[in-house]
Amino acid sequence: MAGRINADDIQTVKERSSIEDVVRDHVTLRPGGVGSLKGLCPFHDEKTPSFTVRPAVGAYHCFGCGEGGDVISFVQKVEHLTFSETIERLAAKIGMELRYEEGGGPREGGIGKRSRLIEAHRVAEEFYASILVDRPDARPGRDFMRDRGFNRAIAEQFGMGFAPRGGEDLTRHLREKGFTEDEVVTAGLSGRGSRGLYDRFRGRLVWPIRDVTGDTVGFGARRLLDDDRIAAKYLNTSETPIYKKSLVLYGLDAAKKAIARDRQAVIVEGYTDVMAAQLSGVEGAVATCGTAFGIDHIKILRRIMRDEADGAPAKVIFTFDGDAAGQKAAMKAFGEDQRWASQSFVAVAPDGMDPCDLRLAKGGEAVKALVDDAVPMFEFAVRTTMKRFDLETPEGRVQAMQAVAPIINSIRDSSLRPEYMRSVAGMLGVEVEQVLIEVQRAGRIKAREGADGAASGRSADRTPASTDDVPEPNAQEGAAALPPPNLRDPVVNNERQLLQALLQYPTRFTTETIDAIPPVAFTAPAHAAIFDGVRTVAARASQLSTAGWAAAVAEAAPLAVRGLLAELSVAPLPTKVDTTTGLPPQRYLESLVIGVHDSGLSRQIADETAAIRRLQNSPEPDQEALRARSRRLIELEMNRARMRDRLTS
Repeated sequence: MAGRINADDIQTVKERSSIEDVVRDHVTLRPGGVGSLKGLCPFHDEKTPSFTVRPAVGAYHCFGCGEGGDVISFVQKVEHLTFSETIERLAAKIGMELRYEEGGGPREGGIGKRSRLIEAHRVAEEFYASILVDRPDARPGRDFMRDRGFNRAIAEQFGMGFAPRGGEDLTRHLREKGFTEDEVVTAGLSGRGSRGLYDRFRGRLVWPIRDVTGDTVGFGARRLLDDDRIAAKYLNTSETPIYKKSLVLYGLDAAKKAIARDRQAVIVEGYTDVMAAQLSGVEGAVATCGTAFGIDHIKILRRIMRDEADGAPAKVIFTFDGDAAGQKAAMKAFGEDQRWASQSFVAVAPDGMDPCDLRLAKGGEAVKALVDDAVPMFEFAVRTTMKRFDLETPEGRVQAMQAVAPIINSIRDSSLRPEYMRSVAGMLGVEVEQVLIEVQRAGRIKAREGADGAASGRSADRTPASTDDVPEPNAQEGAAALPPPNLRDPVVNNERQLLQALLQYPTRFTTETIDAIPPVAFTAPAHAAIFDGVRTVAARASQLSTAGWAAAVAEAAPLAVRGLLAELSVAPLPTKVDTTTGLPPQRYLESLVIGVHDSGLSRQIADETAAIRRLQNSPEPDQEALRARSRRLIELEMNRARMRDRLTS
C-alpha cells in the first residue's frame, strides 16, 4: 500500500507552485509596495486590505489576524485540506506526478481522499454530458434547453448533462471506473439503501457545480418528468467533504476574472439565469446553490472584487423576480447590505421576468440593460417598503415615512443621508424636515435598543440605587418622540409665532379661522401636537380668560409638549403691539395664518408633484389620472398665488 509522499517531491511542489497564482484563485491582489501584493484576507472579515503576499519569498501574512505561511499552508487553511491532499492538489495544478514511499504508514486522511472525490465528479460530469447528447431518454432535457434558447454548444460550455432514469446507471459506471462504494457515497453521487447503491439524481437535467478553482464538487438537478417521485423542482448535492453550499457560488469559476477586472458581481437566482446572463455579456453573473445568499458568499465575493473601504467603489448587483418572493429576497439582501464596503444595487425587470426569460423574449441586450439600469439597494428597499402604504392619504404618508426612516438611518455613509432624505421626501410628497425628524427619531430608538441590549447582560432584577434611576412614567418617552422644532426653518418659525399668538391672544382669532387651518399645516411634530390642543378647545375660547384658555390648551395637549406650550404662552412676539390696546396688529396675525396656509398649500403641491412623478415613473402611466393630477396641481398653485397676493397686498 502506498505510504507518504516522497519528501523531495514535496519540496519540488512547494518550489514550483506560484503562491501568487494560488492566492489569486481566492483573493484579488493589487500592488502593495515593492515586491508585495495586497488584498482582503480570506481568513477574517475586513474592509481595509491587510493580507500581504511576497511572491519572491513565497510567503503570505495578514497584518490583521496574524495568519501567515507558505503556499502549502495557504491551501490547507483556505480549502480545509489535509497536508497530503494539499500536496496532491498543488501537484495536479502544475502537472506533476508524485512518488509515494512504500511502508511509510498511511497518509493523513486517507490516500488522496479529496482527489478521489474530485475525480469521481469529473467522471460523473462526463457521463451525464454524454447521456444528454446521445440517449433517447434524455430528450426531455434537450427540449428544456431548446425552450430556453440553449443549444448543444452552450450545454457543452456549461457542462450540462442528463441523469438517466434507470437508478443505477451512474453508480455502475463509477464502479467500473474503479471507485469504491464508500467513495461514491461520500461524494454524494450515490445513496445507500436496503437493496444496495442507487443514483442520487435520476431523470433530471444536471449542472456541474464547480468551486472557485474550476473543480466540479457537486451537481444541481432540475425536475422535468411528471412522475418524478421527488417533488422539489431543484435537487442539489448534499454537503460532502468537498462541497459546502454556503461556500460555493455557481458560475464563479467562469465569472471570477470578470468580477476582479470590473469590480462588479451580479447575483442572479438560478443556474439558467447565470447562463443567460453570461451569454448576454454579463460575465460576472453567479448564483447560490440551493441556499439563500449569505454572509459566507459575501466574504467570497468581497475578496475577489476588492470591496475595500478605502478604495474605488466596487459594485454588487442583485437581480430578483418581481413577485412577492423576489421582493422578500431583496429585503433579506438589504439586511446584509452593511457587510459590503461599497453600495449594492438591485435590478428587477419591469415585467418581472428573470434574466433567462428576458433573454429569450427580448435578447441579450435586454439582459445587459437590466443590469445597467440597476437602482441602489437603498432605493429599492425604500420603494418596496412604501408600497405597503396608501401614499394618497396623509396617514399613509406618515406611516410610510416612519417605516423608511430606519432604512435611511442605517445607511453607513452619513454624508449620503441628506440626499437620500431629499429623495424620500420627494417620493412621499413631504418636507425634508419631516423626514429628518423621523430619521433622527429612528436613530435614537436604535441607540436606545443598543443600550438596552448591552444592559441585558446585567442582572434583570437590579434594584435602582435611588428613585432617580426610575424615569417619570411617559414623560421621557413622550419627549423623546417629539424633538425640538428647528427654528432656523422660516416655515417652522412662522408656525411658532402663530401658536404664540393663539395662546396669548385667543380672542383675536375666530373659531372659523382656527377650524380652517388644517392640522397637517404644521410641519414640526411638537407644533402640530400643540395645535391639536388648540383645536380641541377652540369653541370655548370666548368663555375663558387668557389664563384659563392657556390652561385648557395645556390640558388638551400631550404631556410631552407642556414645557414648550408654557414657553410659547409667555414668549414675546417679534412685532410691536398697540400701546393703547396692548394687542398685536391684526395685519400681522393675518399674515401668520396666511403663512401657515401657504406652507400647507406648498406641501399639497409637493404631494401632487410627487404623485405625478410616481405616475410618470410607473411602467404603464395612467394618462387620465396624470391629467387629473396635473389639473389639481394647477389649481393648488393658483390658490397659493392668491394667498401670497393677500400676504403682500
